[in-house]
Amino acid sequence: MTVRDIREKLAADAPTIGSWLQFPSPDVAEVMARAGYDWVAADMEHGAFGRACLPDIFRAVECGGSVPFARLPRADKVEIKAALEAGAQGLIFPMIESREQLDCAIDLATYPGQDMWRTRGQGQSVWEYRGVGYCRANAFGGDFDGYLRERAPELFFVAQIEHMRAVENLDAILAHPRLDAIMVGPYDLSGSMGLTGQFEHPEFVAAMSRIHNACKKHGARMGLHIVRPDRDELARQVASGVRFIAYGIDAVFLWRAAVCPRLEL
Repeated sequence: MTVRDIREKLAADAPTIGSWLQFPSPDVAEVMARAGYDWVAADMEHGAFGRACLPDIFRAVECGGSVPFARLPRADKVEIKAALEAGAQGLIFPMIESREQLDCAIDLATYPGQDMWRTRGQGQSVWEYRGVGYCRANAFGGDFDGYLRERAPELFFVAQIEHMRAVENLDAILAHPRLDAIMVGPYDLSGSMGLTGQFEHPEFVAAMSRIHNACKKHGARMGLHIVRPDRDELARQVASGVRFIAYGIDAVFLWRAAVCPRLEL
């Protein structure tokens, strides 16, 4: 599986299904990748990932046949550089609430000269770019030109929609030409409404409908994290038009399989 394969699926209006890692274990990462997911994302926000372990995690995901993604703890220069230099081929930016935030995040993930969507006008600040240097992603300089020419321009970018402020600014966010998909964070979004976890509440349902309609309007790819694995829910979301799906979490899969059966002896 490659980023290009994922984009081809989305272009054909087919879902791409990935999963989430919280354990900083290359073995777990490889198992998850071999389980058949298109992409596997290291959750750098809530998981236990340090910068030093990321290269082994991403190697394991690639070894298992999936594309390594990273959900960042925040969309800033240090975290973006850490994930990309370790070999992430896709970034999931958390808590994007405005077009300005998304512009900044994508700039920081982009080398100079690869920002053709940008229109510079009077009064605009100087944009920051991704720092250029040898790293694991370009084989420590051994494939610098190839990475710069082929992989860096193909990076996959996802904006997480996790607050009602983002919903209010969704038209501008979705209009970014370099954005591949959005992903709704249902717990954070409902929390921003004072309805944490109340996914059946009419106000939350209305917010989700609003997001769906905005995606249809812009031809954007709607995404969602199905935190608790449920095949029926997966089928419902695909039928509703969701196309970028994170299914489960390594820790949740383990909990479900590991609970001790209470036998009457």
